[in-house]
Amino acid sequence: MKKFLFPIISESIKTLILAAIIIIPIRYLIFQPFFVQGISMSPNFETGDYLIIDEISYRFRDPQRGEVIVFKYPQTPSQRYIKRIIGLPGETIEIKDGKILLSDGEGMQVLDESEYLSPGLETGGVVRISLAENQYFVLGDNRKFSSDSRRWGVLPQKNIVGRVYIRAWPFTVLAKFEAPAY
Repeated sequence: MKKFLFPIISESIKTLILAAIIIIPIRYLIFQPFFVQGISMSPNFETGDYLIIDEISYRFRDPQRGEVIVFKYPQTPSQRYIKRIIGLPGETIEIKDGKILLSDGEGMQVLDESEYLSPGLETGGVVRISLAENQYFVLGDNRKFSSDSRRWGVLPQKNIVGRVYIRAWPFTVLAKFEAPAY
């Protein structure tokens, strides 16, 4: 009986160790799961959505406008937030009359968010802020009910965990996410 069980137990242990060697680095260094909680990103993301966060892309390139990211909340780094990148380093962001104005020193443009926001949705508040190097301005898609850069200020790049790559649950809205074209 001992001769029969030893190979099975030995193979099982080897399989578990190999699986751990493969899965643990992927889970902690490349992809990370994230559950959406709250309404700040409605209607694009809802409470209970299970997302896969890409943690490696930003090691090779900078975050882009329109990407949805997960980050450590600057005032309480143990909390994770999900928001959309609106302003990039070196830009001036101005929210006025329900519109978002962007300036990179060469002129002012109104940000067209029609690809991911409902028609007629306005961005509340009055803000004018210039972003330094490694600073981002982020907003929730549900502008009326989002705690974002309008309330607590800029997001340091070091707080960004990664970008939303895939919504894995619910299956009915399974999707891969890319930055919108502006």
